Amino acid sequence: MGVVREGVRVGTWLAYGIVGLAVLGLIGTFVFGGAGWITAPFRGAAEEREDTVGSGAFRQSTYQEFFDLCEAVQNAEGSIKALKEERGAASDARKAQIDQSVTALKASRIESVNDYNSKAAQEHRAPFRDRDLPYRLAAGTDDTVCAK
Repeated sequence: MGVVREGVRVGTWLAYGIVGLAVLGLIGTFVFGGAGWITAPFRGAAEEREDTVGSGAFRQSTYQEFFDLCEAVQNAEGSIKALKEERGAASDARKAQIDQSVTALKASRIESVNDYNSKAAQEHRAPFRDRDLPYRLAAGTDDTVCAK
């Protein structure tokens, strides 16, 4: 019976030793920054959510940004139409200037359309696009409607 008791006592000390080493390992992990590495995915997701959803300034500026981009497209279209109307009664020198201006405005319009579409596709911005604004703007149209 003494041998069995001795075996139980050694087994108990061995179990306590293993638990103690595990506790020391956990303490070492926390002391040397392992906890930060372990919890980084959770903290990163929380920070991203707080920065995006929690920031009133971000929400307001993003909401307004979609209107501004759509308005820039409409402004370019209006300028193009006005220049095309002027071209009919213009001199040859003025027609050349108008053609250059129309080309530049078309490029600017396409840039604004692409900017709008890329921001509308971003997950962290898309929720702040007004429901009356189009999901995407078409580069090939000449009459963009921003709000219904």
